Amino acid sequence: MMRPGKEAYYLNIAVEVSKRSTCLRRLFGAVIVKNDQIISTGYVGAPRGTVNCSSLGFCPREKAGVPPGERYELCRSVHAEMNAVIHASRDLMLGATLYLACLDVKTGKRMGGVRPCKLCSRVIINAGIKWVVAEDEQLTAVRFEVENWIKNDQGEWTAQNSNGY
Repeated sequence: MMRPGKEAYYLNIAVEVSKRSTCLRRLFGAVIVKNDQIISTGYVGAPRGTVNCSSLGFCPREKAGVPPGERYELCRSVHAEMNAVIHASRDLMLGATLYLACLDVKTGKRMGGVRPCKLCSRVIINAGIKWVVAEDEQLTAVRFEVENWIKNDQGEWTAQNSNGY
């Protein structure tokens, strides 16, 4: 058995966290790490004490025919990245890395090419997180420097080779 590298290790943990999601569209998991220490985790789910979509048996956005990435005000869930940030102290998040993974609800398989939405990007910026690591379409780790999101506030992200830092 091959020992996974650090990025694969934390992305695998994010996959496990995603399995707690209550969303009927996608299962996201986030892990915030600093100095090789997990600070916080989060998954997609309705706010505490409210009914989630898996309990309702339907997704309001899907029922309304809303495509992915649009009309988040209709969503009952708090995103994985937001939940991870909510559960951590900002001083611990300064300079940290957020690992983001996604599973397809229907197949249970990993989905590559996912990125934080614009709302989550804003939360990540304000949290002081330095890097976001996700997977591309080939399920290879890609690293995004959050500072570049600030410099280019058009929502376009540039990935850095995960080996080049």
